Amino acid sequence: MEILDDDINAEVVGFGALNVDKLYSVANIAGKDEESFIKSETDTPGGSAANTIVGLSRLGCSTSIIGKIAEDNDGDLIEYNLAINGVYSNNLIYSETGSTGKCLGFVDDEGERCLYINPGVNDEIQLGEINPLNIMRCKIMHYTSFVGDSFKTQIELLDLLNENTVLSFDPGMLYVQKGFDELKPILDRTGILLINESELRLLCNNYKSSLKELAIGFLDLGIETVVVKQGAKGVFAINNSTDCFVESYECDVVDTTGAGDSFNSGFLYSFLKGYDLEKSCRIGNWVASKSIEGFGMDKFPSAKDLEDFLSEFNY
Repeated sequence: MEILDDDINAEVVGFGALNVDKLYSVANIAGKDEESFIKSETDTPGGSAANTIVGLSRLGCSTSIIGKIAEDNDGDLIEYNLAINGVYSNNLIYSETGSTGKCLGFVDDEGERCLYINPGVNDEIQLGEINPLNIMRCKIMHYTSFVGDSFKTQIELLDLLNENTVLSFDPGMLYVQKGFDELKPILDRTGILLINESELRLLCNNYKSSLKELAIGFLDLGIETVVVKQGAKGVFAINNSTDCFVESYECDVVDTTGAGDSFNSGFLYSFLKGYDLEKSCRIGNWVASKSIEGFGMDKFPSAKDLEDFLSEFNY
């Protein structure tokens, strides 16, 4: 195993699974005892944290990611993708055995999807493989989910974070299904909670209260900002001084895989810029709308694209 230890400190460091998304375009997503057929297929580097980190890098932020890959073709693809997008490699961990994580995704004509995860070496990350010097000066640490034991390493790493580092947490359904008590150590340190409506209601075991009522419960825990993603409807967000609902932008949907991750890129970029809550949500929605017009990160906007968008709408 080799750990690259460069003297680099990024503004945002991600910590989550590194996968190759093997995406299959299908006429329809088959249910139990049903059949469908594959129209085309493509391999694209993915993983929730990686998508967000690559997006932030494209928007002009300095980034790095804690993750593990194997010495195989999928690992080479992930490493190459991070490199060409300007993501620092100082927190990558290399395993001499095992296989790089994979996500099999089936995407229908409406851009809806179902996903199957093969975690590979993602779930073998140990605290001793992470150099704390590489994360001490980051402004944001962004956590996303693992299938297995690397969740425990995320909890252990909390004690090594600089007190000025904001923890951004997008639990995803995998972590939400663990339940509130298991997630509480991370939630207690979280500054920005990025979650979708279904996940929020499941985590709270509450399907009747308003999103605002549920989100206030997390503000009471000490989380400073709660963002609830509602897909095509838009996003609700709240902090200790204001709340807002921002509608989504119309777009030609090709693949919704990673839409929430792309939103996170736009929102966290805006947080670093000091933008207010509503503007941050608008930018997050716009970034997501651009990204889902293609597969993977193919259509993710650049810093110049965002600059043009902000100028056009006087943001």
